Amino acid sequence: MFIGYARTSTVEQQYGLDHQETILIDTVGCDKVFKEQVSSVGKRPEFEAAIEFAREGDVFVVTKLDRFARSITDLWNNVERLRAKGVELNIVDMNLDTSTPTGKLLLSLMGSIAEFEREILLERQRIGIAKAKAEGKYKGRAPKARDKELDIQRMTAEGKKPKAIAEALGISVPSVYKYRNRLSSI
Repeated sequence: MFIGYARTSTVEQQYGLDHQETILIDTVGCDKVFKEQVSSVGKRPEFEAAIEFAREGDVFVVTKLDRFARSITDLWNNVERLRAKGVELNIVDMNLDTSTPTGKLLLSLMGSIAEFEREILLERQRIGIAKAKAEGKYKGRAPKARDKELDIQRMTAEGKKPKAIAEALGISVPSVYKYRNRLSSI
């Protein structure tokens, strides 16, 4: 059985998700496709479900390497999980199939190159942020809860619980406590 996995990082990338699904179903012929729209750094429940679903003799298919792994360590952990179940990996855009010795070699090389590229990108990003900070152009992200401090204090005075306040304002419960406590210290 061919098991496909498609992922985009945000819900705004619907076209990208649809495109991956089309490749997995129409081009590769996947029998089942797991898909989700979550960041690669967070939990990926559909990815976990796809690996759990896979059985000996199946082929796990992704359109691109970065849909499968976040780092070289993650790559090998995921490959080993599949290997332990007797499942092969197929990466469409690289025409890579781990059922062959050449495919296994290419996976090692491409995984290392992908991690190298990611590290270079992060280094450039750190340099750019440091430069922008030095020039006074980088302020970081705007705090969400601070802008809602008066609402937090008003809702606290009305007797609402921190969890209800957090849900109503779209912020975290610790942020509610932080700004609620500022009320009592002022």
